[in-house]
Amino acid sequence: MIHKKLKSFPDSFLWGASTSAYQVEGANSEDGKGPSCQDIKKVPEGTSELDVCADEYHRYKEDIALMAEMGFKAYRFSIAWTRILPHGTGEVNAKGVEYYSNVIDECLKYHIEPIVTMFHFDMPAELDERGSWSKRESVDWFVEYARVLFQNYGDRVKYWLTINEQNVLTLVGPVIGTLRIPEGCTNELKEIYQQNHHMLLAQSKAMALCHEMLPNAKIGPAPNIGVMYPATCSPEDYLAAQNANGLRNWLYLDAAVYGTYNNLAKAWLEEKNAMPDMLEGDEDILKSGKPDYIGFNYYNTGTAQYSDGTEPLTGASSQQENDGFPGLFRGVSNPYLPKTEFGWEIDPTGFRCTMRELYSRYQLPLLVTENGLGAYDTLEEDGTVHDPYRIDYLKKHIEEIRLAISDDVEMMGYLPWSAVDLISTHEGISKRYGFIFVNRDEFDLKDMKRYRKDSFYWYQQLIKSNGTIL
Repeated sequence: MIHKKLKSFPDSFLWGASTSAYQVEGANSEDGKGPSCQDIKKVPEGTSELDVCADEYHRYKEDIALMAEMGFKAYRFSIAWTRILPHGTGEVNAKGVEYYSNVIDECLKYHIEPIVTMFHFDMPAELDERGSWSKRESVDWFVEYARVLFQNYGDRVKYWLTINEQNVLTLVGPVIGTLRIPEGCTNELKEIYQQNHHMLLAQSKAMALCHEMLPNAKIGPAPNIGVMYPATCSPEDYLAAQNANGLRNWLYLDAAVYGTYNNLAKAWLEEKNAMPDMLEGDEDILKSGKPDYIGFNYYNTGTAQYSDGTEPLTGASSQQENDGFPGLFRGVSNPYLPKTEFGWEIDPTGFRCTMRELYSRYQLPLLVTENGLGAYDTLEEDGTVHDPYRIDYLKKHIEEIRLAISDDVEMMGYLPWSAVDLISTHEGISKRYGFIFVNRDEFDLKDMKRYRKDSFYWYQQLIKSNGTIL
């Protein structure tokens, strides 16, 4: 569809950016915080530990002031479960509660809307040892945690997100170090999707609890969504793309929005004897959630090719890759798309395709909770950081948001990854995403000083113009 006249971004559009606790805060054993699975995992060789990160725990006032200088309307951050509940359940850590209360108040001081992610890849270590999401009790653990958050912050936080990238946790959990398979497991695929089922139940119960406790708040899921293309126009490849979309995207959102399992994903799980065990009442729980909006992370699309079930699959090397499943689809490279220096495909048009498809399927407002370019940035001697590649990437994706708005897609806001440089899951601090440069290397903390990148000033002007000056 070619528009002769584009619609404007709404006045209420939430411009801002995102971070996650375990990647940005540091201080992972201070002020009563308990360890999470991220704190005790073995980090990739050649990358830094997560004990300091960008040190936002001690520098949040400085960083939020810089976000205010950019003109942020919103800041999406996650709460570290073990900073609130050091053991995962039970005792509440008053200092942890106070810390996030201060962060929220600091945001509100600058009229920045705090958007809180409840869970971002950091299961409490004690609960991880007890079986993590493999245990049915994990539903109750999460709801208990949600209740503490709503009690302490519901008077000031209007927007909540449940579980960050649940589909990534399910599809490539070992890649990000978050998937625990119990010893003696004889059907690993079923175990994975049983854990996913528990997450779906936990999410639905948390959304229902939010509506009960905070009737004026809004809450939604935050999966990683990118439409899957067929590799060619052959009918077999189109079927493969439908299969891939059903398993990668719609399984999670059909359950969150409609309370039902996507039929294609369900058929495949049944074929593999991997459909999770459901207790009486689970269907009612799933239907009770009713999200107010859909948050979603977008980095790229995927391309699916017919699989006859016999080809070898090599496995994913990052959360943006999946080589497929025998007999369902085979993931292949898209020859029409360029790649970042880290090998991720760049597809702004696919961003529009994704927004259109999401809104067409679910008719709920959409909030972009992550999108961004990881790159090697250089701090010059004069304190400048020139990142035209990031500006180009963000500009092209924001242009597609405006096109989607012109397609009558209801867009709430844009919160790219990330506000400040933080520790990337695979490449450490070397792979930088932020508008704000943090002066440290992988193993040399230097002075941790903050520097404004060129993209900082570009985004500042874009927000000031409400997206009209790109």
